Amino acid sequence: MVLLAMFVTGCVTNTDSRFAREADRDKAVRNYVQLATAYIGQGNLDRARSHLDRALEISPENPGALAAMGLVYQSEGEPELAERSFKRALENDQDYTRGRVYYGAYLYGERRFEEARDQFLAASRDTGYGERASVFFNLGLTEERIGNLEGAVTAYRRAVELSRGDARSLLALSRTLVESGNYQAASRHYSRLTTLMQRNKNLRHSPESLYTGIRIAHQLGDRNQASSLALQLKNNFPNSVEYQQYRVMIANGQ
Repeated sequence: MVLLAMFVTGCVTNTDSRFAREADRDKAVRNYVQLATAYIGQGNLDRARSHLDRALEISPENPGALAAMGLVYQSEGEPELAERSFKRALENDQDYTRGRVYYGAYLYGERRFEEARDQFLAASRDTGYGERASVFFNLGLTEERIGNLEGAVTAYRRAVELSRGDARSLLALSRTLVESGNYQAASRHYSRLTTLMQRNKNLRHSPESLYTGIRIAHQLGDRNQASSLALQLKNNFPNSVEYQQYRVMIANGQ
């Protein structure tokens, strides 16, 4: 009985050690990937690659490390290597949503908009993903690129809902609603945007936001608002594409 007890105790100790070692390896890989991602954000690709090399030495098929390495390759102008890394990451974990987002952004940059849309659409179904608002915003961008204005409006609406009305999503939704001819709905969301800008002094009008507001005000017959925004557009962004579009709009009597 004593020998049996010693044998069982030994087994438990060895098993715990194995799990502890695996947990330590997983933690080390996560730490390396987090550090590498931070360095990528800073543009320090050498340090990022160094940490990812260590992560992949420990776990050669780790999805997070592979996807991050794809970002490194992409930043270095190696599209084929980048895509290979993104695909390997998703082959090893089809549910790795962040990897899909990275891959979707890569495909968007390559102007492969329908493929990018598919990746963002798949990522948007992960209700546990913490950055779903950004996923829907990116989905809206790709829907616009392939000419699906209705799909873009739907995606931007979800981005607004999930972000609780951040400025970027409100402007995108307002703009696409204008493009679709739904000026009343566009006006409601644009009003939310301007209210947000009044409360947050760090937010400033862009040529896009001014031109969107001009189009809404013009269609709804608010001449004072249209004139005020047009003056800001002329004074602050005289060389912008939006100001040229405004001049064409006025010249055509629209």
